[in-house]
Amino acid sequence: MTRPLNIACLQTRPMATAQAAIDEAVSLAETAIGAGAQFLALPEYCGGLKSEAGLFAPPAHSEDAHPVLRELRRFAADRAIWLMIGSIAISDQGGKYINRGYVIDPKGHIRSRYDKIHLFDVALATGEIYKESDAVTAGGKAVLVDVAGALTGHTICYDLRFPGLYRDLAQAGAEILAVPAAFTKTTGEAHWHVLNRARAIENGAFVVAPCAIGPVDGGGEAYGHSLIIDPWGRVLADGGDLPGVVQATIDLDQVAAVRAQIPSLTHDRPYRPVTPSRVVA
Repeated sequence: MTRPLNIACLQTRPMATAQAAIDEAVSLAETAIGAGAQFLALPEYCGGLKSEAGLFAPPAHSEDAHPVLRELRRFAADRAIWLMIGSIAISDQGGKYINRGYVIDPKGHIRSRYDKIHLFDVALATGEIYKESDAVTAGGKAVLVDVAGALTGHTICYDLRFPGLYRDLAQAGAEILAVPAAFTKTTGEAHWHVLNRARAIENGAFVVAPCAIGPVDGGGEAYGHSLIIDPWGRVLADGGDLPGVVQATIDLDQVAAVRAQIPSLTHDRPYRPVTPSRVVA
């Protein structure tokens, strides 16, 4: 007996306006549904993204008034589909916003909210500087949600570099680890594939990682290569460097099978904190 689930990552471009983002997301979603998708996953900042003075500046709205959230909830209900909104910008106090993702059920209801925990504050050797914390209020809560019968951990982009989060989600029962992203082209070329495969292998889980593709208005570029990876670390689908749909049918029973072969999630042992050794003369 198997537990099949047809998943599609919608590899959208960073759009400067919410309406352009909606139009592209809906177009790709219709293509994916026509090919049998049951669960659609969109990238980080799929509600629009541009940059100003070295900071991401996505169109931000209150949750109640966000046009992308409203339209995608309506779309999910009309098409009776599960939908992960990788993230959109939700207005917060003090001029900041929250980088928040959602899972929407086939009735258009919000099943979960996830606020990005780890913020992208880096200075790359290429001269690119990102200071997400200047504009974003960080989250502080891990999220596990049932999506079409699959326990799914929702993370966002830079979270990928913090394996403890994924281990906690897996040990809590996550069968799918979702990593919607707008990974930069520079870091994506170096690290995107290996980090996503590592999270799948070390946790015996499927990784579903929709990533935006192409230039960001105002500066920057997203890497693309949306991925669907199985619990053994095999890449089942790779979106390459063009907008489109990345789709695969997975068997959720493979999670239990791989974890039975390599039960490392049950092998954690306590140890003392690291202390520097000192040479005694």
